[in-house]
Amino acid sequence: MRSTRRIGRMSRNRGKIGKMDLTSMMDVFTILVFFLLVNTGSVEILEAPKTVTLPESRVESKPRETVVIFVSKDEVLVQGVLVARVADILEDPSATVDSITTRLAEIKENILGPNTLAVAASQEVTILADKSVPFAVIKKIMSTCTGEGYENVSLAVIQKVPATAAAG
Repeated sequence: MRSTRRIGRMSRNRGKIGKMDLTSMMDVFTILVFFLLVNTGSVEILEAPKTVTLPESRVESKPRETVVIFVSKDEVLVQGVLVARVADILEDPSATVDSITTRLAEIKENILGPNTLAVAASQEVTILADKSVPFAVIKKIMSTCTGEGYENVSLAVIQKVPATAAAG
C-alpha cells in the first residue's frame, strides 16, 4: 500500500483527537446540576381542593411559602387539618376563632425542617376561600390570624388572562 502525505498527516493527528481534558467539562456539568437543583425547589403551586372555587384576579406576583388556610363552603382547614365549620364560625359572636388560634400556635411550635421553618418564620397566611363563603367568615379568620401574629394575610385567586392577550 502506498503512503501519501495525507495518510501520514491523518495518522499523526489521530492520536491528538482522543486526548480530551474532561476536567473542565465535568466542572461545567457540576455547576449546571447545582443550579438546577437550587432553582427547581423554589416554585410553589398551591392546589385548591375540588370543594373550593377561587375568585379570579389579574395578579402578576407569585405566592410565597406561607401558612395555608382552605375555606370551603362547609369547612375550614389550616395546613390540611380540619379546625372549624363555616356554619359554626357564622353563629359564634366572638371576633376570632379559637380553633384557628390553637392550630396557628401549634404550627409555630412544631418546626420540623427548613420548609416548616420558612412557613413559620414568614409570619404570612394565604387564605384559599371559596367565592361563595360570606365575607363575615373570612373577616373573622383574618382577624384571628392577625391576633396570632400573622400580619401579612393574602387571599388566593385564580389569575385571569389580561384583556389584551385574550383579544389577540
